[in-house]
Amino acid sequence: MKQKILIVDDEAPIVTLLSFNIEKAGFATDVAYDGEEALKKAKKYTYDFIVLDLMLPKIDGIDVCKQLRQAHIETPILMLTARDDEVDKILGLELGADDYLTKPFSPREVIARIKAILRRTTAEKEEHLDSICIGKLVIYPERHEAFINEQNLNFTRKEFELLVYLAKHEGLVLERDQLLNEVWDYDFSGDTRIVDVHISRLREKIEPNTKQPQYIKTVHGLGYKIEAPTVEE
Repeated sequence: MKQKILIVDDEAPIVTLLSFNIEKAGFATDVAYDGEEALKKAKKYTYDFIVLDLMLPKIDGIDVCKQLRQAHIETPILMLTARDDEVDKILGLELGADDYLTKPFSPREVIARIKAILRRTTAEKEEHLDSICIGKLVIYPERHEAFINEQNLNFTRKEFELLVYLAKHEGLVLERDQLLNEVWDYDFSGDTRIVDVHISRLREKIEPNTKQPQYIKTVHGLGYKIEAPTVEE
């Protein structure tokens, strides 16, 4: 059975272009032309992926993403933005979007991102790992759970994937490009600011003091690493 992708955009030419190329790449598609329709379909039917425009009639893409995640619908989302507005991108990522792409874009790039995200999420479902303990931080990759000082932490999908990747390489310095390639699984050069944004969000949830991180350390000029605090509070 083909994987099914919901395309959400209010511009008919873009929907037609994406539908044609995504189906040509071997997927099945469904479409929605506004946020209200997108929510109804995503809650009623099961999709393997959602391509979601930011600027939509009735309910915008940010709110669509937010409401889907609040409803515990974890379908991967690629958000399309009509302008290069970093605030919108960061907000979308924080609310649970897996990635973003700025218009204009090529259908080839959209398909590359879809395949990359699907490869990663499929691999996650097949992966079975025990807990990972770093100091008082305990991570359960299979259950998508993490605790610090026995307090349950809440993460978006991408934040958790980044945390798990860091934890699997405890003590090693990981460059931004490496994190971008391995966690976001890009086959091309991407924007490493995405990594910095997610590291910042992880610190807000893990670190007692984000200005003096104990777990996720910045190695200036190189990247990031995670390690147990030398002295734990």
